[in-house]
Amino acid sequence: MTPLHHTIVLIALLALTGCETVGGAGQDLQSAGRVVQGAAQDVQEDL
Repeated sequence: MTPLHHTIVLIALLALTGCETVGGAGQDLQSAGRVVQGAAQDVQEDL
């Protein structure tokens, strides 16, 4: 594995350890999706 792969795996592991359960991981992903959606709406409104 390249150093980039090691970094990606490390980040993924750290993110998953922050979630105590699979349900927690789902909630984290849902929250991230809301942030992205809000940012996209802001950009669209500025156009």
